[in-house]
Amino acid sequence: MSDFLLLAFILLVAGIIAVPIATRLKLGSVLGYLIAGIAISPLLALLGVDVISLQHFAEFGVVMMLFLVGMELEPKLLWQMRNRLLGLGGGQVVLTMILVMSVAMAFGQSWNEALVIGMIFSLSSTAIVLQTLNEKGLMKSDGGQASFSVLLFQDIAFIPMLAVIPLLVIPEVAQLTAGDGDSHGASLSLVEGLEGWQAMLVTLGAIAAVILGGNYLTRPVFRFVAGANLRELFTATALLMVIGIALLMTLVGLSPALGTFLAGVVLANSEYKHELESDIDPFRGLLLGLFFFTVGASINFSLLSENFGVVISMTFGLILLKATVLFLLGTAFKIRGAQRWLFTLGLAQAGEFGFVLLASETTNLILSEYVASLLLLTIA
Repeated sequence: MSDFLLLAFILLVAGIIAVPIATRLKLGSVLGYLIAGIAISPLLALLGVDVISLQHFAEFGVVMMLFLVGMELEPKLLWQMRNRLLGLGGGQVVLTMILVMSVAMAFGQSWNEALVIGMIFSLSSTAIVLQTLNEKGLMKSDGGQASFSVLLFQDIAFIPMLAVIPLLVIPEVAQLTAGDGDSHGASLSLVEGLEGWQAMLVTLGAIAAVILGGNYLTRPVFRFVAGANLRELFTATALLMVIGIALLMTLVGLSPALGTFLAGVVLANSEYKHELESDIDPFRGLLLGLFFFTVGASINFSLLSENFGVVISMTFGLILLKATVLFLLGTAFKIRGAQRWLFTLGLAQAGEFGFVLLASETTNLILSEYVASLLLLTIA
């Protein structure tokens, strides 16, 4: 208990000091959290804090954020975005993957290693970009809407990426590590061991449950809860709904962020929309802050100092490559002037889903530990 309280105290103090300073310097809260995480990383290491596990927990802030974003979009508006969703989003992911894969193969990586690296680097940071756009009031701008279209497509593309990566494992390597996999506990999954068509039916059933539940069950449930006249019970119900949807999506192998976004879109016209937003937003803010803390604290400075030139070259090379792709796509889709630069520079970075792909055991069978560590540093 004392360890948990000490950790919470350290994180809160660091955030309260760093974020107001960063905001006054017009750097934004995200950079404030990142700097605070870097500053307290030696202390967290001294206390033996598992930063990566903390990061996986904090990623739920991204799930909550996409739920809230979904509530701002009506299905009609989402349908109007379909051209940019497929054109901008699909073009960015595919072109970035091809270019990164080509560069990786030129530096001696095999085709399957290069493809995994391309997938990891094609994703941008939903958490950082949406948080920054909301803070600056740019979400409704042309560049902000274009950025959101790309980020939403990336969240959708993340699902097939997770499915494809196991197919890239070299059979000989998989056989060598098969014995290790037997010692792991059974994973919770509704689709494990099913035939392809059966898994697809279960997945479609889960999506249908989210849509139908959002349309027909939420109103009577919230009316029942509202009858108790307890604000904290309404908050608990809102959290229960978001966590339940995220869990269901995880059990069928889908992205929890995508599932909660879909639920948010379904509830966009709900009479309880504003109550849901006000109840969930504080948790979203705290968890996102914790996520940015962990990104700053996860930077391995000893490895960075040993490979400083390589990591910096990879980081700026990735930014330049993605910015070029985004600028060309922005020009093709007639995003004008400053909005095109907002779109280009806002998405020209790696993203938190890259951490998830790198944390996958399957990825570790494809990439060497050294390459994975360099990729982790580049994302961070």
